[in-house]
Amino acid sequence: MSGDALSSDWAPTFAAVPRSAFLPERMWPFDMGAGKSVAISKRDDPAAWMEYADSDVPIVTQWDDGAHNGAEPGEVSTSSASMPSVVFRMLRDLDVQPSHRAMEIGTGTGWNAALLAHRLGAQNVVTIEVDGTVAEQARTALERFGLPARVVHGDGFKGFQEGAPYDRIIATCGLRFIPFAWVQQSQPEGVIVAPWGTHYSNGDAVARLVVTDDGESATGAFTGPVEFMKLRAQRRPPVDHDEYVTGSVADGDESSTDISETEFIGEQFGPQRFALGLRIRNCCHTVAEKHDGARPVWFYGLDDRSWACVMFRDGKNARVWQFGPRRLWDEAEAAFRWWEGEGKPGHERFGLTVNAEGQSVWLDDPADSWPV
Repeated sequence: MSGDALSSDWAPTFAAVPRSAFLPERMWPFDMGAGKSVAISKRDDPAAWMEYADSDVPIVTQWDDGAHNGAEPGEVSTSSASMPSVVFRMLRDLDVQPSHRAMEIGTGTGWNAALLAHRLGAQNVVTIEVDGTVAEQARTALERFGLPARVVHGDGFKGFQEGAPYDRIIATCGLRFIPFAWVQQSQPEGVIVAPWGTHYSNGDAVARLVVTDDGESATGAFTGPVEFMKLRAQRRPPVDHDEYVTGSVADGDESSTDISETEFIGEQFGPQRFALGLRIRNCCHTVAEKHDGARPVWFYGLDDRSWACVMFRDGKNARVWQFGPRRLWDEAEAAFRWWEGEGKPGHERFGLTVNAEGQSVWLDDPADSWPV
């Protein structure tokens, strides 16, 4: 396994519970060299199938909420088996102990639930899956492997009160809002681990929240960047560019900025995009492909039709156009300057708090938070 080395407490479990036991005959692993998902059939090429099953790559197991039946990849990946290194990192953050009861949101193949069941006993693990077909396939795989954790077909956003209280809760789907129901269904000092982010980008960070002794809230820092398929109820509908920009980009108010492309965009899993998403509410952005030394970055308001475009060009100050009641580039530039002024903090300096009133984020100190 690449990335983090397995700890001594989890190594026997990962050895005893291989991911291959929970993967379907046809699957779509992400080929790192090709930069895309590829179709692999165990029947047609068992050696390649097993090589991908044992590799540290994500593997799509369902497209388009099950509507896709072809051999080639579909439009939108909707269920998967995560990279083993990511699975380990999140289970390490969960810090399970003997006799703990755990709830998982997002059963998928059932592999993550099987790992938990191996450590805690199947009777102490409940896993919730919104897709009935996926839930049944996971239930069958868990029973076949001899780790029959309870698989519930339902809405994981609501949790599962029947099995509460839980010592540990883990989500294997990206969240934009962590429900207070999970806090209510946790033991005092229980731990909630979930990928969380904003609609600004698809990137998430793993939130590790600890429930307070009075059960009134849960708070904690992020442990690092990840990217997960989003909880179905929290998916952002695709943005239709033509509904925003109905004429020419020249219809927007023009200005410029001296922020460079490299400074603003950063790396795919760098902290810039995550941090800006915490400061620019109800906005998403798109980084276009670079062509002839120019790269446009678009911003779209999610509560109105405001838009902005910054055109980065090699060796020149970027041009900016903004349109609508919100000055989205002004907001983005202010957020970037704030992040820069705070010392360019990484994911681990940010944190999240969830209570009955909603959720808020913070930098370094939970007492100095703001709503998202």
